[in-house]
Amino acid sequence: SRAMSKGGSPIGKAVALIAGPTASGKSDLAVELGLELAQRGRRGVVINADSAQVYRDLRVLSARPTEAEMRGIEHRLFGAWDGAEPCSAADWANAAKREIENAQLAGALPILVGGTGLYIRTLLEGIAPVPPIEPGVRAAVRALPIAEAYAALQREDPERAAALNAGDAARIARSLEVVRSTGQPLAHWQARKEGGIAGSIELFPLVLLPNREWLYRRCDRRFEKMIEQGAVGEVEALLARGLSPSLPVMRAIGVPEIAHWLNGDWTRGQAIAAGQQATRNYAKRQYTWFRRQPPADWTRVTKDSGAHVCFERLLRSNVLT
Repeated sequence: SRAMSKGGSPIGKAVALIAGPTASGKSDLAVELGLELAQRGRRGVVINADSAQVYRDLRVLSARPTEAEMRGIEHRLFGAWDGAEPCSAADWANAAKREIENAQLAGALPILVGGTGLYIRTLLEGIAPVPPIEPGVRAAVRALPIAEAYAALQREDPERAAALNAGDAARIARSLEVVRSTGQPLAHWQARKEGGIAGSIELFPLVLLPNREWLYRRCDRRFEKMIEQGAVGEVEALLARGLSPSLPVMRAIGVPEIAHWLNGDWTRGQAIAAGQQATRNYAKRQYTWFRRQPPADWTRVTKDSGAHVCFERLLRSNVLT
């Protein structure tokens, strides 16, 4: 088989990936896969690919699996970052590469699980080697009104401008500062992406795209359960640390909403409704991303058939034999 021919144990270079929107059942499926491996005398290591679950401070609000939910299967990169340290896609990808390599060296199957498309894409495709932006250029670009910045980008990198929405302030500013600081458009750097592992692994990807109404109901129920299971205490502890409100951990879904309630701006009911809405909006964006962005040959399934499809593909490739 292909897996065998890559040397070492049959698991060799195989990496399983279970992706999809929040609350779609990815964590349970990853554990099921780990248990299936264990029954066959193999080992699975679940590696987190979710940008909220990396933070130690967000055990409840990120729906990090509990010890009981892990069912004895090893989990890595869950709660591995302190909230004061932002975890970029590049930071996560470097750590994930190490965990994948460690698992493979031990003859275990790495099982990536998460919904952060940027993390997954960075790990597989690598990162564009854009040189550091000159501080003066950055300051000048960031000071421009968005309409002016967009008009400038249309002159200086028309191809990129055409690909962007005229109201997308962050991407317009980034594209303009890159072309002004480096003398090359962003596309030049993106074509030189480096560090991706796609070419050196055999990927077994599974994208969960369950029924949307079911998913949104699950998002709503889950946020209520978080409130009951300690989310408020988590936000109190974060607020007590006096961290910068711009840090990812402070902008994670549920943190600003519960903070408004704790500060007396909102009632408990308003905070829950806003948290539920934010979760549903996020799930909707992820759903769209995972439906459209990954390659067409990535298997997309509704929840019920997920585990079955995952095992079948691994079995067919002799990875589990």
